[in-house]
Formats: sequence, C-alpha cells, structure tokens
Amino acid sequence: MAVSADVVKELRDKTGISVMECKKALEEAGGDMDKAIVVLSRRSAEIARKKGDRSFGAGTVASYIHNTGQVGAMVMLSCETDFVSKNEDFIKLCRDIAMHAAATKPEYIAREDVGEAALKELETIFLPAVADKPENLREQILAGKVQSRLKEIVLLEQPFIKDDSKTVAQLLLDAAQKFGERVEVSKLGCFSVK
Repeated sequence: MAVSADVVKELRDKTGISVMECKKALEEAGGDMDKAIVVLSRRSAEIARKKGDRSFGAGTVASYIHNTGQVGAMVMLSCETDFVSKNEDFIKLCRDIAMHAAATKPEYIAREDVGEAALKELETIFLPAVADKPENLREQILAGKVQSRLKEIVLLEQPFIKDDSKTVAQLLLDAAQKFGERVEVSKLGCFSVK
C-alpha cells in the first residue's frame, strides 16, 4: 500500500523515528497510524534485544532540581557511541528521566536490583493485609501486592510522568530504535530535603 508523505511525516513527528522506519510501519499497518505505532513499538523491543550484548562506551549525565530547591535527581544515561550521547534528543531524554525520578523517587533502577532481603521485607509488610483473606488466595494476593509496590519503587516499571501510557522502560526501548543503539539508565540518585 502506498502511504502519503504527509502521513509518514506525522508519524515521524509523533515518534522521532526515522522516515524509512515510519514508512515501513505504515505500509505494514495498512496506513493506520495507531497500528503503525504498535508496529514501531514491537520493532523497538526486537532491536533492543538484538543489541543487548553490546557494551556502553558513552553517555550523558543530567540533573533536575525542582523550583522549590527541596527535591532533585541525577541520572546517568548510557549509550554505545559519542555520536548518540551528544544528540540533543538523547540529552533531553536524560533530563526527562531525571525530572521523572525527582518526582517519583524510585528506590531501584530495575527489578533485578531489588535484593532478596528487600523482597522478603515487602512480603512482611503486606502479610497483615492478607491475614483475613481465604487461605487458598493469600499467597496470590500477597504476590499481587508485592508486584504492585515494585511498580512504584522500580524506575523502569513506573509510568512516565509526561506520558503515562508508557513506562520508563518503554521510553528506553523507543530510544534504542530511534538512535539505533542500546540505551540504559546506568546510575540514579534522588535527593530530598524532607
């Protein structure tokens, strides 16, 4: 199916992904903008998976301090090349993640960072809440409560504050597709006076 240049441009403006990739996605989706966005998301996950074994050689550090001066965050966003690390959109992404972190104060970057002791502590916290539930459902309810809490304290699982239809992990997948290389939050620090 032939796709008009205006529709390709509109998708490019929405996603920031290359014109050729937008055109291919629109052709695959039969010209449907929403379906093309889904196609691009699927491709970004595939690209990130393929590039998973590459090493990071560059990156940028950004900070955000709220106008009250009471809350701030610093993030190191890593990538493979200096070319990407100096890209304005990459630097903006790093700042946006720092702003997000200042607002949400995540305790961990990824789920893998949560230790066994922290998981046991979360279970202990939620045990009283499930004590009165039917015995055959307690374990399932407890696991659900722990999973829900992890989504609050793990950066990559949080809905992004500027677009809650995406998680921070999805932002990084989209960035991998846009920049053509792996992107990862390597370090994170959140600070608060209160």
